[in-house]
Amino acid sequence: MDRLELIKRNVQEIVTEDELNKLLEKKEHPTAYVGYEPSGKIHMGHVLTVNKLLDLQKAGFKITVLLADVHAYLNKKGTLEEVRKIADYNKRCFIALGLSEKETNFVYGSDYQLGEEYILNVLKLTRNTTLNRATRSMDEVGRKMDDPMVSQMVYPIMQAIDIAMLEVDIAVGGIDQRKIHMLAREGLPSLGYAAPLCIHTPIILGLDGDKMSSSNKNFISVDDSDAEIKKKMKKAFCPPGEIIGNPVMELFKYHICPRYPEIIFDRPDKFGGNLVCTKYDDLEKVFISGELHPMDLKNGAAKYMNMILEVVRSVL
Repeated sequence: MDRLELIKRNVQEIVTEDELNKLLEKKEHPTAYVGYEPSGKIHMGHVLTVNKLLDLQKAGFKITVLLADVHAYLNKKGTLEEVRKIADYNKRCFIALGLSEKETNFVYGSDYQLGEEYILNVLKLTRNTTLNRATRSMDEVGRKMDDPMVSQMVYPIMQAIDIAMLEVDIAVGGIDQRKIHMLAREGLPSLGYAAPLCIHTPIILGLDGDKMSSSNKNFISVDDSDAEIKKKMKKAFCPPGEIIGNPVMELFKYHICPRYPEIIFDRPDKFGGNLVCTKYDDLEKVFISGELHPMDLKNGAAKYMNMILEVVRSVL
C-alpha cells in the first residue's frame, strides 16, 4: 500500500484532497493530531482515530495526541483532578494500542491552555465567531446542548486554537468533529494562522445496530475481558448477508482486516471447515453469498478483537 492509500484508508472525508497532495509535495514529515476528551472507557469508536494516526505514522507523519483535560472539564465530565486521572489512563490505552510514547507527542491541555498567549487567542477568536455558529459546532459532541453552558460555547473556540498552538498541518477526528474543524478552517486565518487540513473518519455503529453510546453500553471497550467480548458478540446485531448497518462487519472493515492480512474463520468440517479471507472484499462476498453464517462471523470477530486487545489488557 503506497503512502496516499495509507492516508486515505477507511477515511470518510478529506478537506481537501488537493491541499493534501500539495502538503505531501512540500513536506516529507507533515504533522497531524487528534484531541481526545478524557473518557472513562476507551471503546472501538475512539480506536478508529487511533488506527488513522497509526496509518499516518507509517506514512511519515509526526503525530501529536492532545489529552484534552480542560475541554473535558468545560464539557462537564468531572473536576480537573478527576479528568486528569482519566487522561493518564487514556494515555496508557493509546500507547498499548500502538502509539508509542517514543514516536508520539502526548500533550495535556492543561499544560498550555491556561497560558497568556493561548487565552488571548481564544478571546480573539470569540470576537469573530457568532454564538449561533459556536452552538451549531457543538451539536454532535456536547452534553445537554438543549440548554448549553457558556463553557461549552468556548469549547470549539479552544479546539480551533489548539490546532494553531500545536502547529499541526492536519486535524484528524470523527465526522462528528466536522463543524468544529470547519470553524477552525474559517476562523484561524483571521488570527494569522493557516487553515488546517482535516481528515474525518466514520462513526461506527454500536453492537446493537444503533448509534454507539456509553449510556446504551453497546460498545466494546479496550479493557473488556475475553469473556465479556464473546458475550457481547453473541448478542450483536448481525443480519444475514447484510453489509450496510451491520456492526460486526464494521469491526472487520475498520479494526480487524487492516491489522491482519489473513482472516481465518474456525468452523467444524460439517459446516464447511475453516474459511480463509485474505482481504475485506473477500469477506463481504462470502457473507453476502451466505457461505459464511452470521454466528461464524461473530465468533471470528470475538477471536480477533480479543487478539487485538490482549496487549492492552496486559498493561492496564
